[in-house]
Amino acid sequence: MTAVLRAGFQAGRRFQSTGPQASARAAALREAHGGFSFELTDQQKEFQEVARKFAREEIVPAAPSYDRSGEYPFPLIKRAWELGLINGHIPEDCGGMGLGIFDACLITEELAFGCTGVQTAIEANSLGQMPVIIAGNDAQKKKYLGRMAEEPLMCAYCVTEPGAGSDVAGIKTRAVKKGDEYVVNGQKMWITNGGKANWYFLLACTDPDPKCPASKAFTGFVVEADTPGVQPGRKELNMGQRCSDTRGITFEDVRIPKENVLIGEGAGFKIAMGAFDKTRPPVAAGATGLAQRALEEATKYALERKTFGKFIAEHQAVSFLLAEMAMKVELARMAYQRAAWEVDQGRRNTYYASIAKAFAGDIANQCATDAVQIFGGNGFNSEYPVEKLMRDAKIYQIYEGTAQIQRLIISREHLGKFKQ
Repeated sequence: MTAVLRAGFQAGRRFQSTGPQASARAAALREAHGGFSFELTDQQKEFQEVARKFAREEIVPAAPSYDRSGEYPFPLIKRAWELGLINGHIPEDCGGMGLGIFDACLITEELAFGCTGVQTAIEANSLGQMPVIIAGNDAQKKKYLGRMAEEPLMCAYCVTEPGAGSDVAGIKTRAVKKGDEYVVNGQKMWITNGGKANWYFLLACTDPDPKCPASKAFTGFVVEADTPGVQPGRKELNMGQRCSDTRGITFEDVRIPKENVLIGEGAGFKIAMGAFDKTRPPVAAGATGLAQRALEEATKYALERKTFGKFIAEHQAVSFLLAEMAMKVELARMAYQRAAWEVDQGRRNTYYASIAKAFAGDIANQCATDAVQIFGGNGFNSEYPVEKLMRDAKIYQIYEGTAQIQRLIISREHLGKFKQ
């Protein structure tokens, strides 16, 4: 079965690309469906269905145990890799399928329905790989992306620090050039896959001048996780998404060869921020998957639980809550799909990506909270699934740019249109 699925994905590669091919595909869809269309291709439906089946049959039953133990869900990640549900965006010439962001989002939403802890571990690979995909040279891509297509390895995006989260320009980690190497010292924090990664994308300061703008002060590196001086800290015990691996990482006199610099000195900030345009739509898709799960769990419960002689779904107070949840889920889905579609057309999608990420993150929290309310006292109990959804949802308003940072970006983009 696995071989058949992977063969099917491989056969569908020609449909899953960005740039000119994606534009041609979009044009063909417009012609077939008379312009603006919400129709998915047969290949996209296949991706969606395989991910949905995997999530509901394999992730959902295992998720409560991983949540309780905090154990890293490598068996599920390996299975996702075998099914072609991870690393799909790796270019074809590096052994991947070259999926567009839209296609990746369809998969992500389904995986998140099963467990966003598992989905975040998988999505962290996308974030870690994206700087290499958008800025790596051929040798860097083949070396670091190629190995991930050959076996189920993980990577991580090392940017956040104890004193620099939203304020990326406040990064203190230093990289000093010495001969043909850079020597790195500093500390990163809240790094997803930090203790499981085979390699890291690292952002470090290479210009110590405090007047140097962020756009020129930072450099992006690829760092092998087993490099001497790389010291992952303990696994953090988080409120939700407990099976994902989050750690601090200390870099002490870590030597990085100059060939591991992405583009060149001073290009790091642009690379790190550019990755978000491609990774924020999938994060929004993950939040939408959680919201969809909350809606489904609440609906099933409302059609089973009776009060005052009838199912609680028949009480207007509950039915209106379900209606609000349904509206929010549909709109969050449309938001991430628009953001993903825009970037797949080769256009700058910063505005749409931030809208999708901010809106879907808020919706995930609202829907999870409403699901707990519909479950009543049972919703507050760990024997029922919705309390986990409520804990898992919160991080969507924090990681990959807080809800407030998204609004800052949206306002800048919006006002910029009027200042031109």
